[in-house]
Amino acid sequence: MALHISSGCFSVMCHSRVHRIRAAAAASEGSSTLNSVVEEKVNLGNSDLKVTRLGIGAWSWGDRTFWNDLEWNDRNEKAARDAFNSSIDGGITFFDTAEVYGSGLALGAVSSEVLLGRYIKERKQKDPDVEVAVATKFAALPWRFGRESVLKALKDSLCRLGMTSVDLYQLHWPGVWGNEGYIDGLGDAVEKGLVKAVGVSNYNEKRLREAYEKLKKRGIPLASNQVNYSLIYRAPEENGVKSACDELGITIIAYSPIAQGALSGKYTPDNPPSGPRGRIYTPEFLTRLQPLLNKITEIGEKYDKTRTQVSLNWLVAQGNVVPIPGAKTKEQVKEFVGALGWRLTEEEVAELRSLASEIKPVIGFPVENL
Repeated sequence: MALHISSGCFSVMCHSRVHRIRAAAAASEGSSTLNSVVEEKVNLGNSDLKVTRLGIGAWSWGDRTFWNDLEWNDRNEKAARDAFNSSIDGGITFFDTAEVYGSGLALGAVSSEVLLGRYIKERKQKDPDVEVAVATKFAALPWRFGRESVLKALKDSLCRLGMTSVDLYQLHWPGVWGNEGYIDGLGDAVEKGLVKAVGVSNYNEKRLREAYEKLKKRGIPLASNQVNYSLIYRAPEENGVKSACDELGITIIAYSPIAQGALSGKYTPDNPPSGPRGRIYTPEFLTRLQPLLNKITEIGEKYDKTRTQVSLNWLVAQGNVVPIPGAKTKEQVKEFVGALGWRLTEEEVAELRSLASEIKPVIGFPVENL
């Protein structure tokens, strides 16, 4: 995960707000078929912010370190723009980015925030009533101290996005020091009207409870904890994070919900992913994954759904979870939309968890254990 902030705007000279879109979609098949594919929006935790049950992660937009085969060009940007517009068209209107995604000193090509802001502006020129919920994140870099560093970074993010406020602002990971100041900064951002809701990311149970209590004293809910969570990475269930979130009314935002493509079935022992992912999802791991993929395929055939759609639906079925798969193309987005509007049965959810438990999980983001 990239760890640099793109060169900054030090004041917010933003003149347009971003809104959310109302979307309708056709009915979908499934075990408990709902009225529409999009489904009703959900509150993030106990905040007033409502988002679609599934969002889109923009980590890959502008990146050439972990994604995009180490390059970024006009073709990549067009594909990302098409993915954004397909998301809006499909009723998925919640987008997650961060100041470090695509940033220059991390060898990125262009800030993901800049791209997202650009796509929103272009869309609004065609459809002024479009409504989009935007989440971004503060990088807890070692040289950042105190609450003012949070506000300064937020204002720089707003400048890159072209907004005067953002829907959700999150601490990207716990810092080496100064975490109490960072939480204070989140509260200040809410009180100054710069954000609608605040959250954290990669926080363990202890840090999560501390952040919750500190914000609670100011009457501000901790809306979310964004963590690595998928069928084959269930650390939030095992380390107390999921149960704490359910207890406190904090929504889990699940990043890497299809395990960076491994659960899509597109990779095999003979065809592992390229780039850094190839060191995580090795041929040996992909061999161990095959029985689970076979079961996902079998269940998917019952509902006429893909492996990706089944894997995302499994997360939604956990309750209090909003997955944010990364989308590099419009085809991926169209597939993600098909994860909504139906539900796996409790028996299928349990069967998939049981099979997945037999697979040794991949390594997560180390800071979640701090």
